[in-house]
Amino acid sequence: MSSLAAKTVSAVLFAATALGAGQLHAQETVATYLSRIKAIDKAGPKINAIIALNPDAAKAEAAAKAVTGPLAGKVILVKDNVETADPMPTTAGSLLLKDNFAGRDAPFMLGLRAAGVVVLGKTNLSEWANMRSSQSSSGWSAVGGQTRNPHALDRSPCGSSSGSGAAIAAGLAWGAIGSETDGSITCPSSLNGIVGFKPTVGMITRTHVVPISHSQDTVGPMTTSVKDAALMLTAMAGSDPADAATAEADAHKTDFAAGLAAASLKGVRLGVLRKAVGNNPKVIALFDKALADLKAAGAVLVDIDYSPPAEMGRDEYTVLLYELRTDLAAYLQSVPASSFKGMPPARTLADAIAFNKAHPEELKWFGQDEFEEGEAMTDTAVYKKARVNSLRLAGADGIDKLLADNRVSFLIAPTSPPAWAIDLVTGDHSIDVGMGSLAAIAGYPHLTVPMGAVEGLPMGLSFMGTKWDDKRVLEAGAAYERARTVPVPKPSLKRWGE
Repeated sequence: MSSLAAKTVSAVLFAATALGAGQLHAQETVATYLSRIKAIDKAGPKINAIIALNPDAAKAEAAAKAVTGPLAGKVILVKDNVETADPMPTTAGSLLLKDNFAGRDAPFMLGLRAAGVVVLGKTNLSEWANMRSSQSSSGWSAVGGQTRNPHALDRSPCGSSSGSGAAIAAGLAWGAIGSETDGSITCPSSLNGIVGFKPTVGMITRTHVVPISHSQDTVGPMTTSVKDAALMLTAMAGSDPADAATAEADAHKTDFAAGLAAASLKGVRLGVLRKAVGNNPKVIALFDKALADLKAAGAVLVDIDYSPPAEMGRDEYTVLLYELRTDLAAYLQSVPASSFKGMPPARTLADAIAFNKAHPEELKWFGQDEFEEGEAMTDTAVYKKARVNSLRLAGADGIDKLLADNRVSFLIAPTSPPAWAIDLVTGDHSIDVGMGSLAAIAGYPHLTVPMGAVEGLPMGLSFMGTKWDDKRVLEAGAAYERARTVPVPKPSLKRWGE
């Protein structure tokens, strides 16, 4: 490396560690972010969060100068299972879709563009949104390789929105789009020390997003503040005739950022999911500090003794397997034949399985047992029964009952455990912390806000509410964000412990 290049990397690394991601955005220019990506993502610590860059970003930035409003000129990254009209493929991390230049925007992208947002590029992800193998390493894809956590380079960024989480933590864009089926926005946000919001399923359209499950899939914002997440949600929300789940979205769409600065926790009853904390003393101590801050802000804390029934997760898995087969086939059938250069068009899950078998680089680190189980899950009656039961247990008899029986407005818990070591050989290994599956299966809103760190590894605090209660959940999170007294860690851009 030349001395000039070394000085450039050193300056960028200093900015990341000294200022933190949230303070880097005074220079919200495409050129600034590209410089940081070059120094941090592609060289230096090599976070590997970016899977593709938009060659038209500078042109879009110039056009954004004509737009007014809080999002005008804001530079974002988009998870690479979301289609954009920019000249970048949408791969879901798979070599099968490496030439998937569909040339169309997911409809919610139109709202962001109208608000003046600039798309800088696509982020890496757990391949196929982490629904291929039960032994996967979060943040790995055949197209993008392994994403690393900027707080500890040898630790997991979680997934499947791993690149979005790592990129925002490292200050590689102002905000990012993630997607979630169960934990794929909230977990990487928690482990990377940023804000992540999974909205009510149906608040934002899923059209032109590579799917797992129409019952549980949603996209959502990943940012450095609750306000920024709310601003993005305002531009993204809305009904889409092509997505039946969004039929009520227009009725619930609002200015989600309005009133956040005045939101208060005074007198707000919060249900504390004690069994979601786990038994690690340092995790318990950090959570207790968050509870103390909430109490000092006027919240009333109500301990709730609850464990999700095992059949809820069992039936959720049945639903995801069945819908993976049907929903992925529907998506693949919409992909232009020109996107499958040099091979027959893939139109089914079975085609994707066959492709992986024929390309050993796809199966280098782990297999595709979940793909194979999904292909075999064809019993519609079993699927329908599982969906009804899992939805009831998570929704009406889960979150809704817990809120009503305990007279609380929201449920809170640690979002996820501290980041575990990356292990491509044997896959993810983590301790049991969090209860976000409740909100994921029910389709209810779930916000995670940084609450501090354990041994330098970030953790988030979850706020979960009932269906369409997105604005109030954001208000609660914003009030906690202001009340928090525990320092939020800055990315070290080093291996853990160094």
